Amino acid sequence: MITTPFLVYSSQILRLQKGDKWFEQIVERATKLICITPKLDELAKEVDLGSHLNGVTNEVQRAKLRAELDGIIAHLSQLTEVEFAHILTTFPIVPDPVKQSALNAHRDVERGLII
Repeated sequence: MITTPFLVYSSQILRLQKGDKWFEQIVERATKLICITPKLDELAKEVDLGSHLNGVTNEVQRAKLRAELDGIIAHLSQLTEVEFAHILTTFPIVPDPVKQSALNAHRDVERGLII
């Protein structure tokens, strides 16, 4: 298949920017996952995290943030629960509890429990 500009521009790519409803939520979660060393303090400051000391290193909390990000992205991609559940089955090396957490987060986003 040949990729053309038409195919790229007509595809459903999330194009969020500052001020969009979910932009800050995604940035906050992603930054907490990424900024965990002093090398990333500049980025942490830029996105109002402060420093790497505010990043999340606890594995349980990191898993929750990742699941929430997956749920938010699935929601923004307009995936139904059935579609998202199917997509999750295509990742054989991802443990089932991780997939279930992502699916639960998607449900929570749909119900307005994650904002």
